[in-house]
Amino acid sequence: MVNGLSMVLPPEDLLVAVNIGDDFTHLGLRICPDLDTVMYTLAGLANPDTGWGIRNETWNAITTLETLGGPSWFRLGDQDLATHLERTRRLSAGESLSEVTESICRKLDVSYRIVPVSDKPVSTIVATKDGELSFQDYFVKRKCQPVVTGFRFDRASEATLSEPLHKAINHDEIDCVIICPSNPYVSIDPILAIPEMRKFLSTNVPVLAVSPIINGEAIKGPAAKMMLELGLSPSVLNIANHYHGISDGIVIDIADKSEADVLRARGLKVLVTKTIMKNETASRSLAEETLSFARRLRD
Repeated sequence: MVNGLSMVLPPEDLLVAVNIGDDFTHLGLRICPDLDTVMYTLAGLANPDTGWGIRNETWNAITTLETLGGPSWFRLGDQDLATHLERTRRLSAGESLSEVTESICRKLDVSYRIVPVSDKPVSTIVATKDGELSFQDYFVKRKCQPVVTGFRFDRASEATLSEPLHKAINHDEIDCVIICPSNPYVSIDPILAIPEMRKFLSTNVPVLAVSPIINGEAIKGPAAKMMLELGLSPSVLNIANHYHGISDGIVIDIADKSEADVLRARGLKVLVTKTIMKNETASRSLAEETLSFARRLRD
């Protein structure tokens, strides 16, 4: 959805605060999957087939590592590896994650502000019937197979908002907040777990969420599986419940239009539209409609 928003907003009007709960250290390198996905997407480098990494990637390093007996379960392409090498070098030299991210964006000719939600580490821990697992262990190594029983966000209570995000809030630069249709448990909740973010979202700034669930299913990722394992039906109603007290409005797909009146009866503003972003035209259209909806919430 960020790609669609970048098509209709100038760089000064879009700030993307990105989840860091997926970040981890692997092979001695600091890897930030969500930050990298957003950066590569807005740089026009993203692999459209996988949804992660860089298009036309090569795999010489990881293939050689596997031959040597090293861990190869987390696939790092050769071009992608350069990002992690440079990030780790600069973090080790004392730069903040925000500073490093801003610099890499400039080098990739990304003019939009992409910022980590915090410069302090926050780690998503997935509670499963097999015990607690780090996010990447659950998501990549075990391919989301363990049954989920809950989540926690290590060090979130001590984390503070990153400097560029803090500055934007203090300077009243944020007119509205759009919660993109990402997994609410492992992509959005690590952001909401930071106390300063919760405090900001309790102010008068309009907040709207775009549902990641359409007709009982997640378009991608394990959100629907997680909801079922937590005893919840995958539905826009339960997405609205999840964001209760945070979101003023919700965007749902036309496949779920029968739920719109129920949501409105709960006091939510509702936009019913096509939310499947199968191409750039669809992404742009959803961004335009969502922004128009956000303006109505603000007014």
